[in-house]
Amino acid sequence: MDLTNSPHVLVLAPVIRRLEHRGHEVQVTARDFAQTLELCERHGIGYYRIGHHRGAALAGKARGLAERSWQLVRFAARRRFDLAIGHGSNDISVAARALRIPCATMFDYEWATVQHNVNCRLAQAVVVPEVIPPGRLERYGAAGKLRRYPGLKEEYYLYDFEPDQAVLGELGLDPSEPIAVVRTPPAVSLYHRFENDLFGQVLERLRGTQTVVLPRTPAQRAQLVAAGGLIVPEHAIDAQSLIAYADLVVSAGGTMNREAVALGTPVFTVFEGRLGAVDEHLIDEGRLQRLTSADQVLLQKREPGKRGLQRIRRNPRLLVELLSAPAAAARGRAGGD
Repeated sequence: MDLTNSPHVLVLAPVIRRLEHRGHEVQVTARDFAQTLELCERHGIGYYRIGHHRGAALAGKARGLAERSWQLVRFAARRRFDLAIGHGSNDISVAARALRIPCATMFDYEWATVQHNVNCRLAQAVVVPEVIPPGRLERYGAAGKLRRYPGLKEEYYLYDFEPDQAVLGELGLDPSEPIAVVRTPPAVSLYHRFENDLFGQVLERLRGTQTVVLPRTPAQRAQLVAAGGLIVPEHAIDAQSLIAYADLVVSAGGTMNREAVALGTPVFTVFEGRLGAVDEHLIDEGRLQRLTSADQVLLQKREPGKRGLQRIRRNPRLLVELLSAPAAAARGRAGGD
């Protein structure tokens, strides 16, 4: 199991636990990027630290892919793995192909062209939400490999989640007053190369309130702290509990938006890239709102009785089955021989 970004820890943690419960041995590799390593430790996931992020430039990403894939090959060469799993990790797909290990990849945003052209062609199973039209994935070589699931991936990994109010005390928040959670833009992503003036306007509007801003990189954190008037955690926190108790979420990314949807918290997206099918569907349903003006942001206390009313829980057992499909198929072929 390879974890290359913070959300991947959350998505794959229940898969890891269920595989181990079934008696399988799971070894995890993790890239030093954003809060990936901190979240592994928070969730009790043992890991081997391998590699770091190479920045936003395409050349740096290509060099990082080559170097880290080779590191994973060296790591896995003598361990006799039966299956490799990643959430959008090109590195593990390349390494698995080099070692002829069955591989499964998953993602829920279909327009990350460079990433999917690698993963979909090399993996034996491509696990995606069923709302993504298969035709959007054909150009990546995913035909015949798709394993589709209903709903949001967040509804699976938050299946048995119950919020812990301790995070409010940790951040010095008064639960009787309105709370906002804001996630910064993914500035290092190839599919999100836009200066987001609207995001800055939102921060100005919320400055001085109980607004927690969750940065993606140390540089972002330093800028936010220097600006003042906002709460910026020093370390990885229980963000899901914070979202559950929040009255408003504004995010320029994707995962936190969908966590808010899954937990029934009002949420705006300020994502300026091309919308994926998942967000299109949520907007059509009215479960996610697209922010076009900072004036739309009204921070006010939600009625306690309305918290979490839209929550949907889905058993992650399905994700385990879909991601394990390549190993099961390999065992079937071996048995047939």
